[in-house]
Amino acid sequence: MNKHKLVVAVTGASGAVYAKVLFDKLQKLDAQIEDVGVVMSDNARKVWEYELGNKDYENIPFKIYSKSDFNAPFASGSARYGTMIVCPCSMGTMARIATGVSNDLTTRAADVILKERRKLILIPRDTPYSLVHINNMKTTTEAGGIICPASPSFYSQPKDFEELAATVVDRALDLAGFDIQSFRWNEE
Repeated sequence: MNKHKLVVAVTGASGAVYAKVLFDKLQKLDAQIEDVGVVMSDNARKVWEYELGNKDYENIPFKIYSKSDFNAPFASGSARYGTMIVCPCSMGTMARIATGVSNDLTTRAADVILKERRKLILIPRDTPYSLVHINNMKTTTEAGGIICPASPSFYSQPKDFEELAATVVDRALDLAGFDIQSFRWNEE
């Protein structure tokens, strides 16, 4: 089995629980992972602290890179990171990705993933969408990105916020090519 080299970017959009659940699940997928590089914006940290009431992002067992560290391996296509998940993805970050503005490590990594024709998965949480948002989603999709909205499903009957967030995170991990155990519609 090929192991995944993955970039995870966390932006300042509301929905820190999605990032937390993603990191929890990635830790359990260790056998499928070669490397995970993480970038968190300053606002992502603030939102995490506000929404989750802790600083547990400081304990993520993956290497965290500064938002301005263009020496991070995934700032170049030669490092061969195959997938990037932006979770949650702010509309500002999506706009910069859609227009090719690489002004920080998150947008540079996304630009690299797109130019190398690899998997870019954006998990926007905002609602409602303006036409600008929709057009940025369209542009990103046309460039090869995948929009996986933070629209949880309920048919698995989630018992708490983390199980609800997992309905989105599991879809993103499926899209990224991980072999995961997840609720599957009408499967035993």
